[in-house]
Amino acid sequence: MENKNLHITKSTGEQVRFSIDKLEKSLQHCGANEEMVQDIVSRVQDELYPGISTREIHNRAFALLKKRKSVYASKYKLKKAIYELGPTGFPFERFISGILYYSGYNTQVGETLQGTCVSHEIDVLAIKNGTMNVIECKFHSDDGLKCNVKVPLYINSRYQDVKGPMESQREKTFELTQGWVVTNTRFTKDALDYGTCVGLYLLSWDYPHGDGLKERIDRLRLYPITVSTLLSGREKQFLLERGVVLCRQLEKDSFYLDHLGVSNGRKQRILKEMKSLGNS
Repeated sequence: MENKNLHITKSTGEQVRFSIDKLEKSLQHCGANEEMVQDIVSRVQDELYPGISTREIHNRAFALLKKRKSVYASKYKLKKAIYELGPTGFPFERFISGILYYSGYNTQVGETLQGTCVSHEIDVLAIKNGTMNVIECKFHSDDGLKCNVKVPLYINSRYQDVKGPMESQREKTFELTQGWVVTNTRFTKDALDYGTCVGLYLLSWDYPHGDGLKERIDRLRLYPITVSTLLSGREKQFLLERGVVLCRQLEKDSFYLDHLGVSNGRKQRILKEMKSLGNS
């Protein structure tokens, strides 16, 4: 096909061959039918040039999807929407807590635990099936950044410090403990090798294969409010600062839109978007 030898620029700066198949699959994944997929792919292909960034390709496909059906566009921008949870990592921690809560865990955010040597503030504590999961989140606001081996090294040392005191508690609601490292980007090979070797559970955008963050979000329909195509940046920030991270939360606590002074008509459109994302 045309453009099959065209090279594009990834967020890391790496030059790779443009893949029509990847673009088609990403559009299909967000719900677009075959006619819509082929139309958008054709339009995007017409605007390609050597060295174009993957971000620019994504933005063009997103704009075309938004004209067709906004809920598909929202799903398509999921990865970018996760980055918009920043600049601090706290909304991301709440987001991870929400995903685990709706997966059957009892969760707490920002708890301080006494270790053998010092105390530690833990991002997320999550109990399920008799295991207390001690979860540390590493948020990146740039797609080009990966979690290198220093991250699991550091987190494992913190986990080992709190593990002993936790397991020696007399009145426990759990039997076992496990340390987790969660990131919204990817792990380097060394990070994966080390984390696996010491028994940490590693969760990233696409790891474990078939059960990474992307798959969990889509499977549970737990989208962050930042995927919205109707909320402004200011409104999203207002909601994030008040702990409203999930579309499902805003649908339930719609009074926050009243606090923002959103008109009733627009409020109904926003809530319809939230519901569509949760049910799609």
